[in-house]
Parts: sequence; structure tokens; C-alpha cells
Amino acid sequence: MACVSGRSTFLWDLSMAEVVEINNLEDLEPYRLAWNALLHQTPRSSFFHTYHWLENYWQHFGHDQRLRVLVILANGSLIGIIPLCVRTERYQVGKVQVLGYPLGDWGTWYGPIGPNQSASLTMALRYLRNQPRDWDMLDLRWVDPALSSRVSRAIQNVGWQSHVGSYQQVSVIQFGNTDWQAYNAALSKKWRHEIGRQARVLERNYKVSFERHRPQGSSCGENDPRWDLFDDCLAISERSWQSESKTGKTLCHGNVRHFLSTSHRIASHLGMLDMAVLKLDNQPVAFQYNYHYDGQLYGLRMGFDRSFAREGPGKVLMSRLIEDSFSRGDMSLDLGIGDFDFKRRFRTSVETSCRTSCYPWTAWRSQGVRLTRWIKNQLGPGGISGCNSHIKKDGECRSRTQEITS
Repeated sequence: MACVSGRSTFLWDLSMAEVVEINNLEDLEPYRLAWNALLHQTPRSSFFHTYHWLENYWQHFGHDQRLRVLVILANGSLIGIIPLCVRTERYQVGKVQVLGYPLGDWGTWYGPIGPNQSASLTMALRYLRNQPRDWDMLDLRWVDPALSSRVSRAIQNVGWQSHVGSYQQVSVIQFGNTDWQAYNAALSKKWRHEIGRQARVLERNYKVSFERHRPQGSSCGENDPRWDLFDDCLAISERSWQSESKTGKTLCHGNVRHFLSTSHRIASHLGMLDMAVLKLDNQPVAFQYNYHYDGQLYGLRMGFDRSFAREGPGKVLMSRLIEDSFSRGDMSLDLGIGDFDFKRRFRTSVETSCRTSCYPWTAWRSQGVRLTRWIKNQLGPGGISGCNSHIKKDGECRSRTQEITS
């Protein structure tokens, strides 16, 4: 092993590589500590990259999927873990067995756990190339654009063809390069005045309170999940558009409520929970529910009570949360997919995740998906980008079209 540059770039003798495949949580448990150690060195790591999140996700949604976690060893050292699964997705050509990451569109970014992602992917794909194929299509989504070319080369190096395209665009607020005053001044004059006017109306007519909770985690002796605030978020969600959503992934939806409440407890334990509630006369009317890690915030859900729509509590909450994040020293807030008006007004940048796919020639359904995607891509912006690339019957397509503004 030779260090090339920095703390996380190494040369490994790939001829000495070993891949251990794990297909159930019981056999994965012994790697929990190693996983946690690698997490801190993983680019774009988040709550969704933790062992705990995968464990919770699999216990709730793994019943109709096949787990294929690949543990990568080089020269006897563990250098990476690649969580994969095979799941059935329904396309126009029928049911397709897809090998990919077990994220289910809950987050924005995903990939190998650990700093040596290229080496880990190369060894993992070599291993998969020599195993009986139980999948029709390899579809690695949520890929960082900085990694997509290396993912593509790794696929090509084992003799497969790779296809790279955009997957999802997300709106992001960057905190690190400026301060609250400069950020606020950069907002459109009309937007800034509207938020100020609505804030003054709320202060005049109600007792306004803003509460944000971000426990440091069990390792710091601070892991209170504040179930009262979580219940406030649920109550607001039920009084918002989310109660009528058909995606099955809103905060108040019965199909995911237990999963999200367990995730809440885990995130509090890990020190990765962040939530804010705006109250008028002690009544919760707007919420922002996030996960955070290493200064990066991911906005899982947000919403407001529709009966207060004219008062604009959503915009006021978001403004206060952004100002508070500047004071805390946060680095960024991912507002999620969707080019909605309020996201355009608050965001400072747009980021696009990639998907890297492989369609084996002997898998006719996979070839059918490839042809369909190619045709849609030729038709323009409504093509392969984002969740439009597959049929949404399985309900996994992430919908975070929160109507936080009014």
C-alpha cells in the first residue's frame, strides 16, 4: 500500500483482492464497527450511508429484495464496503431484476462506503463478473458526478458496456462561502420584502416561537429524540398537502410511519437529527425535518398547516432556519428534487446526481429498458433524467414537492 496524495488515496495491489459477499443482516453485524470507521472517510457521506440506516431500511423494506453487500479486502485490509441489492422494478417491458444501491430514493447521494471508492468498485465488479448473474440490469443511481467517470471505467474494465446519464437535480443552499447578511441581501428584493412582511404580520397577530432541535448523540451524552417535536411534525404533515399524497413516502403516511419513527430514534442516537418547528400561539404550524452529518443537511420533509396558508408560515420558518444554520456554521442544506418556485428563490446552487447503468446483451428485458431510455432521451428534457426513467408502480420514486410557501 502506498499513499499517493492526501489521507484517502492509496495504491492497492488488486491481484491480492478478496471480496466477501453477505446476504443477510445477521452476517453483516460483525462488520458494524468497521463500517462506522469507514463512514468518516466516505465522500458525501450522510445518515443514509450508516450501517444503522441500512439495517432499519432492510428490516422494513427488504422482504421483496435480495441483499448483496460486498466487503472488499486488499492485502488483508478492509478498504471498502459496497451495499447492493437486487430488486424487482416494473417497466414497460415487464418486471426487471435490477442490481443497485439500497437507497430507495430516500436520499440524494450514495456509493461505496470508504475512501477508496474506485478500487472498491473495480474489485466488486470483477467479483460480480465471475458470479452467476441473478439480475437483468445494473443500475447505480445517486452517483456523485465526480465519481461517475470512474464508475463507468470500472464497468468497462470488466468487459461490460456502461451508460452514464443524469438522474436527479436538487436545489442546495450553500452556507460556507458567505454569511447570513450577504445571503439575505442576495435574495430578490420582492422575495425578501415578502418574507419580512409576513414575519411582521405573524409577530403582530400571534405569539411566534421557533424551536430547533439537534442533539449531539449518545457519544456526547445528548440523544433526546424530542418525541414531542416529532409528533408536532407529524401533526403538521397531516394538516398539509402530504395527507393527500399518493407517493406513500410522506411523513404522515402509514406505510412509512414506523420506518421513519425508527429512523428518528436512530438519528438522535447518532447525533444526525435536525428538526425545526414554527408555532403560533403554541400551535405548531410549519416544520422542517432534516438529517445532518459533518455540516451537511438533508431536508427529508417540510410542510405547513394549510389553514394558515395566507400567513406564510412556511417561508418564515425557512428564513429563520437558514439564518440559524449560518450561526451554527452549517455548510449546506439539500432542499431536494423539483424546480419549485420557493426552491429557486432560496437556493444558491443546483446539483445533479448521475446514474451509471449496464445492460447485458443476453438480458432481453434489460435491452428493452435501454432502448426505451434512449428513445425518451432523444425526445428531450422529459427523457431519462430523474424518476421519469422507470415506472413508479413500486412507489420508490422520491417525491419531495413540499408546498412550504403560499
